[in-house]
Amino acid sequence: MNVYKIAVLPGDGIGTEITNEALKVLNTVQAHLGARFELESFDAGAERYLRTGLTMPEETFDHCKNADAILMGAIGLPEARHPDGREVNGDVIFRLRFDLDLYAGVRPVKLYDGIVSPLRDVSRGIDYVIVRENIEGLYASRTGGCNVRGEVATDTIIMTKTGIEKISRYAFRLAEKRKGRLSDGASMVTCVDKANVLSSYAYFRKVFDSVGDQFAAIKRDYVYVDAMTLFQVMNPQMFDVVVAENMFADIISDLSSATVGGLGMAPSGDIGDKHALFQPAHGTAPSIAGKNIANPYAMILSLSMMLNWLGDKHADDKLLAAGDGIEQAVKRILASGGAKTADIGGNSSTSDVGDAVVKALRESAEEWAR
Repeated sequence: MNVYKIAVLPGDGIGTEITNEALKVLNTVQAHLGARFELESFDAGAERYLRTGLTMPEETFDHCKNADAILMGAIGLPEARHPDGREVNGDVIFRLRFDLDLYAGVRPVKLYDGIVSPLRDVSRGIDYVIVRENIEGLYASRTGGCNVRGEVATDTIIMTKTGIEKISRYAFRLAEKRKGRLSDGASMVTCVDKANVLSSYAYFRKVFDSVGDQFAAIKRDYVYVDAMTLFQVMNPQMFDVVVAENMFADIISDLSSATVGGLGMAPSGDIGDKHALFQPAHGTAPSIAGKNIANPYAMILSLSMMLNWLGDKHADDKLLAAGDGIEQAVKRILASGGAKTADIGGNSSTSDVGDAVVKALRESAEEWAR
């Protein structure tokens, strides 16, 4: 029996609630598969910082480093800040991304049947992936910026050939696995930058092209980031895989989430060659914490991504099937008008959604638990 060690970081605000629902789903998977998950939960985040002055102990980081995967709820609170004004959630999220080399931030953007998009015409659907360079770009200056007498502040954008090559190669390889963009079926990687203004982004595009030359079957496109926000609203079907620098991808991924039902429908993975962390793209939503009304679908879909990543890494077809099974269960629930929280037009509770996914998984076990 395969055993996978999962480090669980429930975090702050609604993090604990949505993590509980994901773990219910994971326990259902475990009950039907010949695999076992060793789960160990750790207290890390803003609430811990406010209590102790420390966001994530070294021991917790070591457990995350030694785990097969990390599953995280949501971390951060507006009032938990360092003296310079930065929120402390970076002590966890950025520490894990940078120190574990989780260079690819993968954000699927998919509109499921049964979810109402604010866009006028979604008859052709929405289905693309944003690949975010996670450990360079402007955010590489997060602790190295300069503030002189409170009068001048600077941060430096960092672009390296190695980093751009790695994220570009990840994007092209992902495009090889997908079915192409919805508009015409073409396999396409779109580079989003500001190469017309800043030399750092022109360099990003140059290295992107050098990697793209190695993938003859995959087409390339280029969009300036300001135009990208327009196209995401007007014609999202033109995208298959999108790759961008850290800050730009952070921004456009939140915009993309708004087109498919909001951040409650936005899963994500922070992925490296050896390690990976999976979390919903949303924040801790402290105003609704403890009310059992938060949307756990993004967290549950992030769990699906985790199982697919583990299955791919360890050549475990059962985990791949289980990851796909979770997404199919979510699709069936939403398409049939099943459990929905208020943010996506329903009146179900957080736990109602988790229970519905568990039930759908059990009912479809013959399809995925072979």
